[in-house]
Amino acid sequence: MPPRYENVAVIGAGPSGISAVKALQEEKVFRRVRLFERRDRAGGIWHLDSVPDVFPTPGSGTLRLFQIPSKLPSLAPPAPEDLTARTAIYDSLDSNVGAKAMAFSHTPFPIKNSAQSTRYLGRSNPTRPFRVVAKYLDDLFKNYLHLSSFNTTVVRVEKKAGKWNLVLRQTGHFVDDQPQDYWWEEQFDAVIVASGHYSVPFVPEIAGLKDAFVKFPTNFEHSKEFRNPDHYVNKKVVVVGGNVSSADLVADLHAIVKGPLELSQRGHNEALDSAWNLPNVKLRPTVSRVEADPLGVSVHFSDGTVTDKVDKILFATGYKLSYPFITPDPVTPNNRVSGFYQHIFKIGDPSLALVGQVRAGISFRVYEYQAVAVARYFAGRNKKSLPSPREQDQWEVDRLQYKGNSPIFHEIQPDFKEYFDFLTELAGPPAPESDGYLLAPWEDKWAEQAFEILQLKDKYWKSLHQKNEKKTDGIAAKL
Repeated sequence: MPPRYENVAVIGAGPSGISAVKALQEEKVFRRVRLFERRDRAGGIWHLDSVPDVFPTPGSGTLRLFQIPSKLPSLAPPAPEDLTARTAIYDSLDSNVGAKAMAFSHTPFPIKNSAQSTRYLGRSNPTRPFRVVAKYLDDLFKNYLHLSSFNTTVVRVEKKAGKWNLVLRQTGHFVDDQPQDYWWEEQFDAVIVASGHYSVPFVPEIAGLKDAFVKFPTNFEHSKEFRNPDHYVNKKVVVVGGNVSSADLVADLHAIVKGPLELSQRGHNEALDSAWNLPNVKLRPTVSRVEADPLGVSVHFSDGTVTDKVDKILFATGYKLSYPFITPDPVTPNNRVSGFYQHIFKIGDPSLALVGQVRAGISFRVYEYQAVAVARYFAGRNKKSLPSPREQDQWEVDRLQYKGNSPIFHEIQPDFKEYFDFLTELAGPPAPESDGYLLAPWEDKWAEQAFEILQLKDKYWKSLHQKNEKKTDGIAAKL
């Protein structure tokens, strides 16, 4: 029996793209599988770029818009670098999801810890240094290099005459010793978009921010730019944000900055309260405006208070969803993806699928399950049918009522079992003639394993608070 779609493109070679190409190949039924990756290697966000992305001032347009040549294929002068391709990795970064649950079910992570995580979280802790994660992904991808086109940006994905038409741009070509970009098109029956959602940093609209950045550009950073805590020693720092990345920055910086570390939050994750209560941290409300004067940058808060002469304002405010190559663009002004059933299948045309467009879903494991479910659907081997487009539309309406019209729409937590059950039921058992495997049913212990790191960090942060209290009590007793 032929597959539902014979020719499939995969966009992105990060963890979700690796999952997708592996699952497609294991079906052993597709006539052509191609993977396109804009960087020169697989691994996605798990590689270190020593020079970070630039600060995305509101309205500055961080997305790179390409001028497509009028005739394809063709060579053209190279376009400027797409800076959003640079990663947020810094040298001392360890994973923040427990290794047993984070790993693909078919391949465990090597048992290896960094000196820093061992010092703070104990021996044999569930973190993994980013270089261990990067090598893990590289090793898994070796069997699929022949399917891949690196240094290749997918500029446009558009349905034409029943086929998905991809406009592609590849760097690294030379004519008469001059660099050139090669542009061409390819057509596919189906497309899996696995390009992730940690590329385009989000910075909220704040009065005066743009003008202040022009005058003092080095005073403003997004957490994507963070590379080394040494850059913040004896600096007056304001951190903006209330989730995991903000907590990690606070833990790294609270003891080394000048004066208290000012922490501005609109809302915060209560599970991270021990980080917000670390010594030398001063909680602040939202930032109402930023001003620049001859003495430097002043940050005004919504309660009327002001912090002046700020050296660094560090925004740990997350990322914008970005699929500018999909025509029409499915990202809404509220920063969610519209029109994709179960965050995967395009409603009304399931030949376009997203893998990796979920939040709080236990990282690599959920990408693997999504990929297997999509591959078996594309192969025509899915056990469970997709509901009608009308029912899929109703699913989106119901989810908007449940999660709201924001990026939280894509958050799986706390409904792990329901989501993993949907994926395993859709995928069903592997075909005898394939190299596929049966997806294991959800186990509650996976969630416990995933959050082990947070529990260990919470213990460590509380110990710092207790040491500070003892020190303070000792000084008071001497006085």
